[in-house]
Amino acid sequence: MQRTQVLRPHAPACLASRPPAATAAVEIRPARPDDAERVRDFLTRLSPDTRALRFFTGIGRPTPALVRALVTRDDRRDVLLAVRRTPYGDEVVGHAMSCHVVPPGGTGEGDGAARPVAEIGIVVADDWQGRGIGERMLRRLLLRAAARGATEAVMDVLAENHRLLRAIRRRWPDAIMRMSYGTVEVRTRLTARGTSFAE
Repeated sequence: MQRTQVLRPHAPACLASRPPAATAAVEIRPARPDDAERVRDFLTRLSPDTRALRFFTGIGRPTPALVRALVTRDDRRDVLLAVRRTPYGDEVVGHAMSCHVVPPGGTGEGDGAARPVAEIGIVVADDWQGRGIGERMLRRLLLRAAARGATEAVMDVLAENHRLLRAIRRRWPDAIMRMSYGTVEVRTRLTARGTSFAE
C-alpha cells in the first residue's frame, strides 16, 4: 500500500516567509529517469516528521533502490513531481505516485473483469506545504489514474494526521474511511474527471 502525506498536522513557521506567488512557478510534470538525483535531494531535505507521515517509518539516507522506485514509471506505476526552476537547475518540492493493483480474483482485462485500483502516495517539501501543491498533484494523478482504467483510489493516512483527514472529509464527502492499527484507509470512486473531489 502506498503511504500518503499531503498536509502536516501543523504547517511550519517558515511558510510565512515565502511569497505566496512563488507557487505559481511550480510545475507538475511526470518523473523522468534523470530526476533520480533531484528526488534523492528532495527526500534528504524532508524533516523526520514529514518522512514518517509519508513512509510511516523513519528513513535514513535514501537508498538507490528507493530512489529508483520513486522515479520509475511503467504500466503499473505513475509518478508526478512538483518542480520549481532555480538558477541552479530544477528543484523537486513534491512527489506523487500511484500504483495500479488489480483486486484479488480479478484480471483487469475484458468486460466484467475487476478494474485496477490506484494506490496513492504523496509528499510535499516542508516549506512548501499548505500552498495547494499536494492538491494539484493529487488532482492530476487521479485524472491520469482514471484515464488508465482505475475506478477507485485508495490511500493510507496516519490517524494522527488530523489536518489531512479533515481535508479529505471536506473535499471527498463520499469517501469511505476505515481505521486499522493507527492508520486510516481512505477509498473513493474515480470518474472520467478523476474523482468527485469537491471544489
